[in-house]
Parts: sequence; C-alpha cells; structure tokens
Amino acid sequence: MWCYVLAIVVVWAIGWFLRDRQTISQQSDKHVFITGCDTGFGNLLAKRLNRKGFRVLAGCLTQAGADDLQKACPMGLKTTLLDVTNADSITKAVEWVKTEVGSKGLYGLVNNAGIANPIGPTEWMTIEDYRRVMEVNAFGTIGVTLRFLPLIKQAQGRVVNMASVLGRISANGGGYCVSKYAVEAFSDSLRRDVQHFGVKVCIIEPGFFKTAVTNLESIERSLKQLWDQMPSETRRSYGDAFYKNYMNVQRLIMNFICDPDISKVPKCIEHALQAKYPRTRYSPGWDAKLVWLPVSYMPTFIVDAVLAFVLPKPEQRV
Repeated sequence: MWCYVLAIVVVWAIGWFLRDRQTISQQSDKHVFITGCDTGFGNLLAKRLNRKGFRVLAGCLTQAGADDLQKACPMGLKTTLLDVTNADSITKAVEWVKTEVGSKGLYGLVNNAGIANPIGPTEWMTIEDYRRVMEVNAFGTIGVTLRFLPLIKQAQGRVVNMASVLGRISANGGGYCVSKYAVEAFSDSLRRDVQHFGVKVCIIEPGFFKTAVTNLESIERSLKQLWDQMPSETRRSYGDAFYKNYMNVQRLIMNFICDPDISKVPKCIEHALQAKYPRTRYSPGWDAKLVWLPVSYMPTFIVDAVLAFVLPKPEQRV
C-alpha cells in the first residue's frame, strides 16, 4: 500500500518538476512594465529582464532613478516617470506604454512599487500613517492594474503583484501588513476574474530582505518619529524601556533575519513571467518558507502567544 502511495508522490513530483521548467518562447517581442524601478527589487528585475531579452518599460518615481537605470541599460530598456498614487501620472504612463507596445499589447505588468514605514505598535499610528502606506501598496497596485488591464488582455499576458509573507500573518502594527493583506485579496479575485481571457495573475510573497525601504536606519528614524509625536500619556503607558526593547527587536530582525541577497525576489518574478505554467504564489526567502508561512497555518492562539513572548511588554498593563 505504502509503495503505491510513494510511487504516486514520486511521479507527481517529477511531473511538477518538468512542468515547472517549461518556458515561453520569443521573449524579445514581449513588453514588460515594472513599477518602482528606482532601487531594490524593481531596479534589479529591470536589469535582469533586459539581459534576458525582454523589452522592459520601467516606471520610476524620480528622474534621477530613471536616468541611472537608463545609463545602466542603454539598449532594450526605456523609462518613464510614475507616481502610483497619482491618477494623472498613471494615465500618462498608460498612454506612453500604448505607444510602445502597439497592437501587441502588454505581456507583463509587475506591480513592485511599495513602502514599508511607518511600522510599530498600532496605538502609535495615526490614520494618515495607515493611509500613506495603503495609497502606495494597495491602491497604487489596484489603480495601476485596472488601467493597464485592457493592454494585458490584448496580449493574454501576466500580472505579477508584490505582496509579502506579512500579507499572511500580521506581525506588527501599521499600514504595511494591512496593505499586503489587501494585495493578496485583490490578486485572488483578479486571477479568477481574468483567467477566462488567458491572463495569469501571480503573487510574490517575500520574506524579510534588506532593501532601500526596509533598512535599519529608516526603521529607527520612523519609530523615533512615532514615539516623539505621541501624547505624553500614551508614552507613559508604554514606557521608555518598551521603546528601547522594541528598537532592539527591530535591530535583531534586520541583522539576523533579513536576507541581503535581494536577487531571490527578481528570480521568482522572472519565473512568473517566463514559465509556461507560472505558479500562483512565490515565497522567496528562507524565513518565508521556514518561519512565516508555517506560522500562518498555526492556530491563532499559538501565534498570539509566540509573538507576545517575543515582543516587549508595556509598563502599564492590566
């Protein structure tokens, strides 16, 4: 009996392995538009796809970012300015892409643009803190996708959305986790709605990586700003020791958990664009696979207990 089960598992694994490695052809005639290409994942992805022969259209927030990327890839890559929180900016980018792709349509859309800060205890936040992150990570992704969708349908292409393992489990307060949960939900509904048009939707769920938006200096600066702007009564309820210990936890995460090899994320996006049968979800990073995803399937009371043990305690507790 167990021999039959083992044989089925082995055959399935071999079949999946072979299917997973089938790729599309004629990459040189396929346009891919990427948001957030100034630095980090988007910048590296644009360069890698350019080397592979894709016709890369890179959206950058700043002119300096666009110029630097254009200099690095003078052939086969074009840049434009894009603020994913600005409707007029998105409209201009769509019109620019239309002229570039012509009747072929847009093969790939990678919604990479995102911000992380501020993160911290929920009570430290204001509604504007949440709104700022949601505007970029969630509504930016949704707004860009909706405007580019006709071009994607035209090419029967792919949409690749940048979520996070923290879109599976909310390990800290602030808009980041909330926005990534929203990206997960939007991607799932989009995938089911557009599959009938030959469009594929993939979700990238990275673990913790060291990038320009998730570096220790910016996190410490953001936390200090939150701490300083809080009402004195709220600060007293948490206490100076809590603030220092919370900072230490962030340092521990950045120094020992964050992966410095950010190429793991673009590699997953490349597979989502190149594979004939792309996966629905990709989870780059050792912590995503070994920590966050397994934890996300655990009972809530266990997750709460573990996080309560790891995170510092306020001085004034009931």
